[in-house]
Amino acid sequence: MTETKTDLKIPRPGTPVRGSKSGQPIMVLFDLIGRRWSMGILWNLSDGNRTFRDLQDRCGSASPSVLNTRLKELRAAGLIYNAEKGYALTEDGQQLFERLEPLGDWAAGWVEKLQ
Repeated sequence: MTETKTDLKIPRPGTPVRGSKSGQPIMVLFDLIGRRWSMGILWNLSDGNRTFRDLQDRCGSASPSVLNTRLKELRAAGLIYNAEKGYALTEDGQQLFERLEPLGDWAAGWVEKLQ
């Protein structure tokens, strides 16, 4: 039996998610990318395709089952796809990364202020 997008428990707009009973789109996104290793996967795919083994090496403490689950969720959400050589960001995944990357820069400055 083939797994479909609806078989996975990915957050959906209009349904309750962590932090939002109404399922506002931004909260749905934060729920998805806030899951263990979701951001790590997106970050590691931002500069090119990666095989499962390569992602496993780069996400050192992620168990294979968690990594596999996140890959399935991110594929179902349309942010990554199975490429010829591993996994890659979709156009939406790349656009999301481009919007998240400045937050990484902001966070680096913020951490300096905290220290």
